[in-house]
Amino acid sequence: MTGDVPYYGGRFTPAQAYAASHPLRPPAAPPAPPAPAPPAAGAPARSPEDTVGALQHLLDTGVITQEEFRELRTRVEP
Repeated sequence: MTGDVPYYGGRFTPAQAYAASHPLRPPAAPPAPPAPAPPAAGAPARSPEDTVGALQHLLDTGVITQEEFRELRTRVEP
């Protein structure tokens, strides 16, 4: 059972129909998206060679296709 109004085999009383169409509280606003986390102070910066190596591993293990590898590699290399 969901909501504030009981459900009895598909039949509503007039009071239940009114309550279902007029909720007591306004719908909640969606939560604000979280702010991106700042990079960790001790985390080393990744070089393009490291990223290409990771992409090569994904290609070798079959996670990405050759076309995806080429596209992602062009994003990494200037």
